[in-house]
This record gives sequence, structure tokens and C-alpha cells, in this order.
Amino acid sequence: MDLNFTDQERAFQSEVQTFLADNLPDDIAAKVRLGDGLTKDMMDLWHSILNAKGWLATTWTKAFGGPGWTPVQKHIFEEECCRAYAPRILPFGLNMLGPVLQKFGTAEQQESILPRILSGEDWWCQGYSEPGAGSDLASLKTRAIREGDEYIINGQKTWTTLGQHSNKIFCLVRTSSEGKPQEGISFVLVDLDTPGIDMRPIRLIEGGHEVNEVFFTDVRVPISNLVGEENKGWTIAKFLLSHERTGIAGVGFSMQALEEVKSLAHTIRRGAKRLIDDPLFAARLAKVEIDLEAMKITNLRMLFQAQKQGAPGPETSMLKIKGTVINQELRDLARRALGPLAAPFPGHVSDGNILFGPADTAFNAARYFNNRKTSIFGGSNEIQRNILTKTMLEL
Repeated sequence: MDLNFTDQERAFQSEVQTFLADNLPDDIAAKVRLGDGLTKDMMDLWHSILNAKGWLATTWTKAFGGPGWTPVQKHIFEEECCRAYAPRILPFGLNMLGPVLQKFGTAEQQESILPRILSGEDWWCQGYSEPGAGSDLASLKTRAIREGDEYIINGQKTWTTLGQHSNKIFCLVRTSSEGKPQEGISFVLVDLDTPGIDMRPIRLIEGGHEVNEVFFTDVRVPISNLVGEENKGWTIAKFLLSHERTGIAGVGFSMQALEEVKSLAHTIRRGAKRLIDDPLFAARLAKVEIDLEAMKITNLRMLFQAQKQGAPGPETSMLKIKGTVINQELRDLARRALGPLAAPFPGHVSDGNILFGPADTAFNAARYFNNRKTSIFGGSNEIQRNILTKTMLEL
């Protein structure tokens, strides 16, 4: 694999840069740069701008409305978006459910659901984790009992990101208790307006309302909302998680964070010396930059492999582990560089419209706290090491 961009790829990079300069709203980029919260209206606006260009569903094929990009083009687009402080494309409908429906969904599901994801008519959230079933997802208890042409769902989901802004949720539910736990799980789509659903906010440590818990009480869902075969949802869950873990790695976001930390290190002084002249800080910064360069190469390698086999493989666990560790280290270096200035301003307030963190924060305080969780969600890093040992070392 040649790691140097071709002339065509450099031309595409220039096209992306020009598009972002001409179309990314300044107020949205400023909020992303400062770590401020983004409203649903802001995300809808950015998604509509990308969709009009045909660049919203970057992981979709042309047949389903995607741009049909190569892995390198996807990498370039993500890198340039991060460099320009464009908002992250919300992954739940576009990068998680979309690929699932394209591989496992019926023609009717594809025709009715995928266009509404692109248009923004439907906002999807993820119903995977439960109290007592996080990284050990196969132990989930939410049950769906079939009654005629419907499932009746009872149970609870937690850590449901942006559920307060969503109108749909895709869920893993238990449809059988026979055999291994993984063998009785199904993948079901649920309209959040269905009677019997109660969504309650979970406030995060920095005051933001990003996640929720969802309660299902005798919720009736049509059998036609089943994706794939009944009791075969574990295969779909693993497929979806491979896409999620690739996104969690966040190579572009770490590159952006690295530039921020470098800028701080060359600006902030401790006495007469710049922070970059502190050998301990400089050594930590150099190590994380080396690790990030290695991860960029690994990310490209895996994107090429995913293109060949149609889906990311278990190697995404490596990206998830290294990506979260690198990003947390960069946020920690920024916090150390800023010292007291890294703390949120006292008395900051977050209203219910903010998607990511409170609106009034100093620099990266909200992002620092928010990124502490990344080594846990999508399957904890400890679980990822187990997956790598089992699937790649064949032990």
C-alpha cells in the first residue's frame, strides 16, 4: 500500500478544503473549535449541507445514496473536516444503522428508511447497553415476546446518546432463552412515539445532557421492524459494532487535538521557559505524536481491508483501543498545559437543547471529561483486548 497521496487524491483533498471554506458556517465552526455545545438545528443544517453535496453518507455505496468513495478519500474527508472544525457527522443512523440495513435489511426497509436518514426526517439512537449489560452485551435482559404480528417489548436501555432528540431507536432484544445467550438476540427497529416508552435524562459530570435511560413497558412493535432473522441479531450487533469502533478511534479528531496541544506548548510559559522546553512535557507530546502517526497508517490499512471484505474486521478493536488512549492522552496534556484555565467557568448553565456538553466552558474542559468515557463505550478496552486475543491470535 502506497501511503503517499496520488495526484487525484490531492485534487480531491483540495476540493474538500474549498468546499469546507465555502460552506461550513462560521458560527458552527467556532462552537466546535471552542468545545461549545451544538444544537439540533445546527446539526440538521450541517447534515443538509453535506447531503446536498452528496457527501453525508460517507460509508454508503452509490447504489444507496453514498458518494462511493475509496478508503483514502474517506480518510481525507474526515481529516479535512476535523482540521476545519466541522461538526462530527452523527453516526447512529448514517454510520451504524445505514450499513446494517444495506447488508441485512429487506428491500422494503431499505427503500423506506435509508432516504429518511439522509434527509434528516428520522434521527436514530442506539438501544444496546442496559444496567448490568454493557461490555457484556450478550447478557441483556430486555425481552421481546411475539404475539401475532407484533413483538411486545419490556425492559430498559441506558446510556442512550442523544435519545432526547431522536424519533427512532434500533434495539437489541431477547427473543429466546434457549442455547447460548448470543443465540437468542434479535435486532428490532422501534418508533419512539410508540406508547409505553419513557425516556429519562442522565446528567453528565460536566452538566451536559447527552445520554438517557429508556424504559419499555408493553411496547408493541410490528414484526416487519425485525432486521434480519429472529434470534440472529448477534451477528448484526457485531457488524454494527465494528463500524462504531472504527469511528470511536477518531484519527482526525486526535490530529486536531494534537495541533491544539502543540500550539499551547509553544505559547504557554512556566516562568521564563515555554512549556515545549520542559523535557517531560515534550517527551509525552513526542510519544503521543509517534503513536498517532502509527495509528494513521493502521487506520488506512484497515480501511483498505474493509473495502475488500465489505466490512471492518476484528482489527477495529486495535483502532478502538489505541484511538481512545491517544485521544485521552492529548486531552490530558491540554489540561495540564492550561492548568487552572482548563476548569469550566463557575456557574455555567446547560439547557436542554445542547447536544454535546454545556454551552459556557473554558477551552476543552467539557471535551476532557467527555473523553474519559471513550475507553468504556463501544465495548471497554479490556473487552477489546479479549476479542483480539480470541479472534486474531486463535487462542
